[in-house]
Amino acid sequence: MSTSEKSVPVRRLDHRPPEWKAESVDLTFELDPVRTRVTARTVLRRAPEDGPAPVRLDGRDLVLESVRADGRTLGPEEYELTADALVLPPRSDRVEVEVVTLLEPARNTALTGLYASGGTLLTQCEPEGFRRITYFPDRPDVLAVYTCTLVADEEAFPVLLSNGDRTDAGRRADGRHWVTWVDPHPKPSYLFALVAGRLGHLDGTFRTRSGRDVEIRLYAEESALPRCGHALEALRAAMAWDEDRFGLEYDLDTYTLVAVDDFNMGAMENKGLNIFNSLYLQADPETATDEDFAAVETVVAHEYFHNWTGNRVTCRDMFQLSLKEGLAVYRDERFSGDRRSPGVQRVRDVRALRERQFAEDAGPQAHPVRPDEYREISNFYTWTVYKKGSEVIRMLHTLFGEEGFRRGLRLYLSRYDGQAATCDQFVEAVGEANQADLTQFMRWYEQAGTPVLDVATHHDPEARTYTLVVRQSCPPTPRQPEKQPLHLPLALALLDADGRKLPLRLADEPAADGTERVVELRAPVTTLTFADVPARPVPSLLRGFSAPVRLRVPLSPEERLLLAAHDDDPFVRWESFHGSFVDLLLDRYRAGADPSNRASHPPLPPVLIEALAALLTEDGPDPALAALMLELPGFGTLSGLLDEVDPVRLDTVLRRTREELAQTLREPLLTCRKRLDDGRPYVFAAADAGRRALRNTCLAYLSELTDPEVAEVLHHQYATADNMTDRLAALTALADRADGEEALAEFGHRWRDHPLVLDKWFGLHARSRRPDTLARVRELTTHPAYSDANPNRVGALLIAFCFDNPLHFHASDGSGYAFAAEQILRVDALNPQAAARLAGCFNEHRSLDPARREIVRRTLRSLGKNKKLSPETSEIVGNALAS
Repeated sequence: MSTSEKSVPVRRLDHRPPEWKAESVDLTFELDPVRTRVTARTVLRRAPEDGPAPVRLDGRDLVLESVRADGRTLGPEEYELTADALVLPPRSDRVEVEVVTLLEPARNTALTGLYASGGTLLTQCEPEGFRRITYFPDRPDVLAVYTCTLVADEEAFPVLLSNGDRTDAGRRADGRHWVTWVDPHPKPSYLFALVAGRLGHLDGTFRTRSGRDVEIRLYAEESALPRCGHALEALRAAMAWDEDRFGLEYDLDTYTLVAVDDFNMGAMENKGLNIFNSLYLQADPETATDEDFAAVETVVAHEYFHNWTGNRVTCRDMFQLSLKEGLAVYRDERFSGDRRSPGVQRVRDVRALRERQFAEDAGPQAHPVRPDEYREISNFYTWTVYKKGSEVIRMLHTLFGEEGFRRGLRLYLSRYDGQAATCDQFVEAVGEANQADLTQFMRWYEQAGTPVLDVATHHDPEARTYTLVVRQSCPPTPRQPEKQPLHLPLALALLDADGRKLPLRLADEPAADGTERVVELRAPVTTLTFADVPARPVPSLLRGFSAPVRLRVPLSPEERLLLAAHDDDPFVRWESFHGSFVDLLLDRYRAGADPSNRASHPPLPPVLIEALAALLTEDGPDPALAALMLELPGFGTLSGLLDEVDPVRLDTVLRRTREELAQTLREPLLTCRKRLDDGRPYVFAAADAGRRALRNTCLAYLSELTDPEVAEVLHHQYATADNMTDRLAALTALADRADGEEALAEFGHRWRDHPLVLDKWFGLHARSRRPDTLARVRELTTHPAYSDANPNRVGALLIAFCFDNPLHFHASDGSGYAFAAEQILRVDALNPQAAARLAGCFNEHRSLDPARREIVRRTLRSLGKNKKLSPETSEIVGNALAS
């Protein structure tokens, strides 16, 4: 059955152990962009418990040249060849199969299997790319030791890389050179990788805690190497952190990073040979922002952490994807927090989760952290699998503490090292290590949707008690109308009127147990009564965002601002401002008034203005946290709280509120920005980045004003900035202003030959509020630097427009929807994975107002009727239509 014919879903409960397991794989690649020959010699052994079974080797879009079994060439009548498999009849319990296939890397625009990126040949095998290279049992629970020999023209491909350690090299009689790599650790086929090209490199070493010296090397285009030093240092930091935090030491003699320009993902953790989208290895002050520097650290660490959680212990099947990805995200978030500020990092992670994953949970693509079925596994590399999966792991840490979690992780790794494991086995190991029953906790892996905690409070002054009644629920999601109560940690404290934390003693306890605690919720309703509470306190709930839930608790504006001013939990401080903003913006939206008429909607609360002004003073909180507290909630967060939304009106409410805040706080904003504009040279460090963040947040607000002083500040910063963080902040502020056109054009001209920087310029156009934005975006699809075949360009222009520009994407005449459909078809013809991501722009159409909802459904029906639509994109479109 071909890819285009694939329609039967794969179900988790149908999983069966492999009938044949691979002992070893010996690969030889005779590399050429036009025609590559692959010889794969695989030793297969039948599983002992199985009877006679045919040898089924997965394969797709391959040209088969020859097949040999146990040294004998087979004729076509001795095997069965289908569109997605090579099937050999059973002969004995052990067979050595040699398959020769032919590939055309230069024509492979899907960027999976073996393909070309510029002058470089490389592979991407996760999730099912290896079957596009050779015939093989391409499933995660078939692990083998790999030997790989790469043969190529030395002039075109002087660098030849694969997994593991380099063991041999030489030249053939025909003048081509070859290199052999051996990976001694058994791995699944999705972790195989090769890179061949003309690349420069940076070298370094890392000494492990046991005293071994690991050679670390980073390959990239020669012109990019000066921007890659930060990534190499990030790798050293991640290796040291993993040893210190979890006692995990690297296990090979070499570790290699490679930057390529065409890559569907951020990076790939292939054993010992991590391949990166260039975006996540390149950063210097001139071309990269603070956020880019931070992203490089995070992604480099994420891929390195997979060495143990993903590679040494891998997934039994792709349903267990969050076993490796959720765990790696959890670890990279903690690493990033330790590198900068744990509290600020936590707020950033929560903000992203709410903006993207909560929306996914509420839409037609909603699925559990561990899905039950899929049609196209590439569509399950989602916010739910990664980010919600990380939150599930974090809850285990919250429940058992640092040492308890470490015990559980170490037990899991020791028990399943060199094996393919499941989410159940990980959770069981953590529970066993802590003598806890986590059966109910597993519902986090089984149920989709964002749970809701509704909290009622009561203070009894005579009994000196304070009671919290917590009700948990979860809305229906596709194929899951009913939900069971979850096991989750609720971290809490109580503050008095002066913002001091009170001792916590439950009514049935003999003495107080500190001023903070974690309560385990398991029942639909949980009642907590605290004793010795003389006056009504202010509850500080969900501290550290202890569970991925929506919290609804009745707090007055004054109580929220007390938490914002005095709580020592960064998340609660941020959440207090965030909640105040959410209430204000939703009140304004629901009032139905003209958002452009200030007198017609609820006014800005004076107490909120006073608190915001305090954030801008020298006595305010850490600048990085203050910058986050000043930000208004994102469009996605707000729309997710409305049953039906007019996106243009909501976007206008957001914009008008920003303008009003800027006008009201003009002087404090100018003063704060000037105070932080101290002329320090650029350094990427937490304190410096925090100061820049707050300074540029002030600038963003001020850009809403049209007075000459503000215009001078904007243009001066753009012209004199010594780093991309400040220059891009100024350009972003100028982009939609009448006086910003010249700067926008100058930036595009200056960086016309630097694709990663030009992506920032594409993004500014895509998110613009200018009336001609759609026309400009359409025109930019013909820009010499733009390509539908490059995922970075698609993301910077098309995905940015469709996901981040509600004003123009949701234009009432449907022009934004029509443009999106047109571009989905264009991209789908080249790269189905990129097109499927783009098609997700229609996921939330159920919550749109009726007129827009009907336009989207007509658009989706038209897309669904296209016979050439890929299975990946077709699945996304079909799910959206079915909702």
